[in-house]
Amino acid sequence: MSSLAIQTTSQYKFGVLAILFASLLWGTTGTAASFADQLSPLAIGAFATGASGVIQAILSWRSIMHHFKQIMALKLLLAVSCLALSVYPLAFYTSMKLSGVTVGTVISIASAPFFTVFLECLFSKVKRFSIQWYVSFVFGLGGIIMLVAAKSDGAVEFNNISYLFGIVLGLVAGLSYAIYSWIAKRMIDSGIRSQAALGSIFGGGALLLLPSLLFTGENLFNNFNNTSVLIYMAIIPMCLGYLIYGYGLRYVDVSNACLLTLFEPVVAAVLAVVIVGEKVSISGWIGVVSIGICLIFQALDSKASG
Repeated sequence: MSSLAIQTTSQYKFGVLAILFASLLWGTTGTAASFADQLSPLAIGAFATGASGVIQAILSWRSIMHHFKQIMALKLLLAVSCLALSVYPLAFYTSMKLSGVTVGTVISIASAPFFTVFLECLFSKVKRFSIQWYVSFVFGLGGIIMLVAAKSDGAVEFNNISYLFGIVLGLVAGLSYAIYSWIAKRMIDSGIRSQAALGSIFGGGALLLLPSLLFTGENLFNNFNNTSVLIYMAIIPMCLGYLIYGYGLRYVDVSNACLLTLFEPVVAAVLAVVIVGEKVSISGWIGVVSIGICLIFQALDSKASG
């Protein structure tokens, strides 16, 4: 194997590890949000993502200015990604509120690979995926289906209509996630640094999200519990997590990255059972194992991003 091939494979592995670690951080958001049950999911999503967007924009300011002309050349895509980013947390956290931490997270994240493949087939030059990707996708899809089907009555009772509406919102979140991830990858592939790409997207999203707190942010910081949850979510999973994810996107195709993020609902399911008190049956845990196999296939894929 040539030194270039070794370097490319090594970069891909680091990219995979970065995305898995980001997914680990994201997997804590549902459980963290459950400790601020006095707040609406709209307020939690708007603050966590909006505040994180401001932080990322500040940290990335010099890089954004350096790539400003390149970013403005993609201003339409940037606007779409900012809109998608602003929709994502509102749909995601409401989905978890209505359908439970496990199911809300699973639907939101698991649907993203479907939408990503659709976007890549529509707009990307490379429209073919490896057999390994399809095998990984089947294991991931099967695992997700088993996890959702295994949902049982746990610590929270769900109204059927609310539960189904939560699933619909999970699909909306998955589509939004796929859109801004795909656009971020397009920006990175065009020569824009990952920090500048994510910083500009999250900064723009923050401008759309933070004003909504005027209507949804009642009692936002009325006690230490709410304050600590919001600060944790804004800084750790949303800011740090996405900075790490942006690094991973430098070396991993977005279709592979979205499959790797299926690690997030696994983390969320484990935390929901151990901490929140939700219940998952044996078939659900088989689903978790199936998702694990999906992740192994992706981690062993030596194909790096172009």
